[in-house]
Amino acid sequence: MATVAGADLLVSWNFKHVVHFEKIQKFNAVNIEMGYKPILIYSPREVTTYGRQGS
Repeated sequence: MATVAGADLLVSWNFKHVVHFEKIQKFNAVNIEMGYKPILIYSPREVTTYGRQGS
């Protein structure tokens, strides 16, 4: 849904099915094959700064 909606980034805690390096590559291969742009997929820890020193 994120791809069809044109999202640039997807954030998920679902490490088993979504935020998994090999699966992200496969998702984007399908996106490109189907004429969509690749999507960035990260965990919330990768995109937040809460609690980090200097933030």
